[in-house]
Amino acid sequence: MSEHTPEKTPEEAPKTEAAPVHHTQPAQTPSKKSQKPLIITFSIFGAIILLVLGLVGGTVLTRTLGPNASPSLSTSADGNQTVTDEESSIASVAEKVGPSVVSIVTQTRTNSYYGSTSGEAAGTGIIVSKNGYVMTNNHVLEGATSVSVVDSTGELYEDATIIGRDPLNDIAFIKIKSDKEFTAAALGNSSTIRTGQQVVAIGNALGQYSNTVTSGIISGTGRPITADTGSGDTETLTDLIQTDASINPGNSGGPLVNMAGQVIGINTAIVEDANGIGFAIPVNATKGVLAGVLDTGKVSRAYLGVNYLTITPDVAREYKLDVNSGAYVYASSSSSPVASGSPAEKAGLKSGDIITKINSETVGKDGSLSSILGEYRPGDKLTITYLRDGKEQTTTVTLGTYNG
Repeated sequence: MSEHTPEKTPEEAPKTEAAPVHHTQPAQTPSKKSQKPLIITFSIFGAIILLVLGLVGGTVLTRTLGPNASPSLSTSADGNQTVTDEESSIASVAEKVGPSVVSIVTQTRTNSYYGSTSGEAAGTGIIVSKNGYVMTNNHVLEGATSVSVVDSTGELYEDATIIGRDPLNDIAFIKIKSDKEFTAAALGNSSTIRTGQQVVAIGNALGQYSNTVTSGIISGTGRPITADTGSGDTETLTDLIQTDASINPGNSGGPLVNMAGQVIGINTAIVEDANGIGFAIPVNATKGVLAGVLDTGKVSRAYLGVNYLTITPDVAREYKLDVNSGAYVYASSSSSPVASGSPAEKAGLKSGDIITKINSETVGKDGSLSSILGEYRPGDKLTITYLRDGKEQTTTVTLGTYNG
């Protein structure tokens, strides 16, 4: 993929096939439609496959609820008094994160050749400050003329303010109008997640079942997708977290959480007609924009100004590169390698350079170039390590502001 620049469209995806995906798009409910995750469609999944699992027997490892539990608890016939470690962990995570998850309901108006259409849609949001800032997906607010929020206790807050949007990362921010002190979610570090790691997803499933909790694992990282937004447009997202935790229409904008109760991703997309293939935006990619929102009340995105490909073994072979990771600065059919007047040009970056590190973070291992840059704010000064003609060099750059 290439880094988004003011003059250009978002970076081109790596030259690997990305499945068509759907954001959590509006799904019809009795009284509203819910913002689905993006939905990726594969024709191969059209067939229905029945998987029958025969359980012959086995052993379940359990633990009682603490050393001071009464004898009646440890011997009770109530199975809820004895839980597996996994059950206890999931319940604890849900209790910790639940108060920071809200349901979002929007009134929408869509204009077309045939006239305007009004409706209602629903999604999920994450409270990110005590004074009521909420992060969600940009597509959750698509066409919104008004926004209401329902917290985990069922309290309704009408006329939330739309603070701003970062469509390149599919995130947006709203502000609840209230003097109440809210519980802000704890943010984790998405650059250290591991495939196979257990996670929990929480969201407003189907626009009807608020704070629905599902669990699963991280199935993969660094996934690129092309998603159907539900309005006839497509959207390309990169460096996503893949999970098999169930993500349903209405979950868009909700948290993907590690077992410490920290948000590591924002749920955004699912594969239609597939079982257990969902995607979340790495939380690190939102931290720079989020810091700006909390500091200034406005959305601003850091900007470097390069067009690049994320290096994979296939890209390395095609372009005859000597490395298998990093960001390869190159000219595409529609974009120059380095934008004129950009921070990258001022720092001396050129076509053919391979960016390997941003400060101490390794491009590829710690995230794509775009995701790593998402951790920073306009005006931040960074050290970029890159290869030119096989030799490692460094340069200093001051990030600009994306105005796309």
